[in-house]
Amino acid sequence: MSIQPGDRIPSSQLTVAGEQGPHPVDSTELLGQGLVVLFAVPGAFTPTCSAQHLPSFLEHFEALQARGVDRIVCTAVNDIFVLGAWAKSSGAEKQIVMAADGNGDFARALGLELDGRAFGMGMRSQRYAMIIQDGVVKDVLVEGPGEYRVSSAEYVLERLP
Repeated sequence: MSIQPGDRIPSSQLTVAGEQGPHPVDSTELLGQGLVVLFAVPGAFTPTCSAQHLPSFLEHFEALQARGVDRIVCTAVNDIFVLGAWAKSSGAEKQIVMAADGNGDFARALGLELDGRAFGMGMRSQRYAMIIQDGVVKDVLVEGPGEYRVSSAEYVLERLP
């Protein structure tokens, strides 16, 4: 069963980039304080993720902050070096926290895995967005197969309290 509104974010190790290089961080620490918008993509540099999903959060970064969002976090089942290169190439380095879920443990803990083996991508994360307040999920917005709408920054803005 996948995570639902009212559930606490499960503990799982993610990797983020810091001034001293990549370092592990527990998901409860990264997502556990303040109003956080988390969005997940099946893979960095993939077409929809690069052309629409990440850009929507960059375009609406200030509007999300104005609505009280303390942090925007992007996760993908990629390593931190791929996510770092994606952040740099997209200009997201200063606005979006890139959290690598290299082995897919976080996606699995959420119940939001995507089997991309038919496309040579292995196990990935479904495309989704979440609104999280102090570590408690307030809204889960999971896309249907091949869709991109409810996990966009525009839709998240409509759902914020």
